[in-house]
Amino acid sequence: MMDSNANLEQKVIQRKIIHVDFDAFYASIEIRDNPKLSGRPVAVGGASDRRGVIATCNYEARRFGVHSAMASAQALRLCPDLKIIPPRFSVYKEASAVAHEVFRQYTDFIEPLSLDEAYLDVTGSSHCRGSATLIAEEIRGKIFQKLGVTVSAGVAPNKFLSKIASDWKKPNGLFVITPDQVNDFIFDLPVKKIHGVGKVTAEKLNKRGIKTCGQLRQYSILELSRWFGSFGEHLWNLSRGQDDREVQTSRKRKSLSVEHTYDHDLASLEEISAQVTPLLEELQARFKTIEKEYEVYKHVVKVKFADFTQTTLEEGLPVNGDSVFDHFSTLLIRAWERGKRPVRLLGLGVRLQTINDEKLMEQLELFEKKFIGLR
Repeated sequence: MMDSNANLEQKVIQRKIIHVDFDAFYASIEIRDNPKLSGRPVAVGGASDRRGVIATCNYEARRFGVHSAMASAQALRLCPDLKIIPPRFSVYKEASAVAHEVFRQYTDFIEPLSLDEAYLDVTGSSHCRGSATLIAEEIRGKIFQKLGVTVSAGVAPNKFLSKIASDWKKPNGLFVITPDQVNDFIFDLPVKKIHGVGKVTAEKLNKRGIKTCGQLRQYSILELSRWFGSFGEHLWNLSRGQDDREVQTSRKRKSLSVEHTYDHDLASLEEISAQVTPLLEELQARFKTIEKEYEVYKHVVKVKFADFTQTTLEEGLPVNGDSVFDHFSTLLIRAWERGKRPVRLLGLGVRLQTINDEKLMEQLELFEKKFIGLR
């Protein structure tokens, strides 16, 4: 009976999740290292005369409408005084490593999402008298002390809400959603804030008069599933602030890709085909570092045309025994034929799945049978 009570108590323990997010990370590091840039609109990205793209920008630049993934040339048209700096990824990685050293002072349950953001589960932490809010505040202070740049943080009972909270008072802010505040907070939350709700889904919801999570709650799982497929149940749960995902300390890779933006448009099919080999060599080199853990089950290609429209095409592996890296040329041509226009960017990728223990055992047994047959 005591074990049953203990299990019940374990189930009702409320999680304490912190989402930490650097403020304009790359740009902040560049301004830190060159204080003369302080107060100026700054971006990190590629050169405008080489078809560069903005990776990130500071808040001064954002006031002009500059944002990540924007072409550098367009960003300069919006903000002529914008200072665009080439990225220094080794410096950003070092700064990220320092931040993770700070995280580990409070918990071992850390899920990195990228160099500049991570989830922390501090449910069982005894630091700061067990207060997730105080832990988040200490983390923000230590990172600023060690790195000279700011981070924002969100504290909430789950990952979904903590990520929303970290963006609530950016930059350099802390926002907390306690368990008893969840219902009121989520009721007025715009549906476009839900992770996975992009422009198309938001438009579909708006056409039905659904702009907030409170309005979304009026519909059943069945209705939402009929409109949005499996994503409908996801919408139903999140509109109620429900998210049972755990902080994953080891993240599995789902895909691997390489892409290149060209200085000049690729105007012909011959020019496009000539770029497959260098892209493929880069993709194979990257896959070689993880081939003992993952296997390929799909090919993916991406084509971005000169007018910035783009298309992607993916296909399962051929069944004729060819290499998993064959047939990219054919797939790329098929994707290009959808637009048949000059191209500014090409990408190749693969969908991955882990080589699980059962499959490894099958491979081992096969090896043993072959070995016995050679005796």
